[in-house]
Amino acid sequence: MTRSTAREIAIHCSYSLGFSTQSADQLLERRLDREAFLAWGEEDELYQEYPNEKQLQYIQNLVHGVAGHGPELDQYISRHAKNWAFSRIPRTATAIMRVAMYEILYMPEIPKAAAINDAVEIAKKYEDEKVVSFVNGILGAFVREEFPDEAPQKPGTAPEEP
Repeated sequence: MTRSTAREIAIHCSYSLGFSTQSADQLLERRLDREAFLAWGEEDELYQEYPNEKQLQYIQNLVHGVAGHGPELDQYISRHAKNWAFSRIPRTATAIMRVAMYEILYMPEIPKAAAINDAVEIAKKYEDEKVVSFVNGILGAFVREEFPDEAPQKPGTAPEEP
């Protein structure tokens, strides 16, 4: 299983938390049960390979982190969603952005560009082009504003001289 697949599974779990009265622990216990997980694999290829210990920990860290920092992450989304009411943002897109923002803020070992790129690629699987562009724009603006010294350069441009 790749990190991208584990990230997408974490997004699925984070999305599900928005419709559940279960805690993150309860949801993860149910979702990451080996037998239940592999049963999901009969319908969705994303779940055909059970995660190893490192991947399980990564998924759990993301889901717990998003659950624990949800209001903070939603504030970042709202702040950067110019002319969009938070309630208008598709829930799938919100789950994708929450996971990416959590990684960017709290998982320094994950390159910011990788978190954004995967978020955009995952969004392409679930949303139309307009929403994918919106997700990309929000995450790009978020990184530029919150990490101005680390914002990725546009392709083909050299970093500014000090």
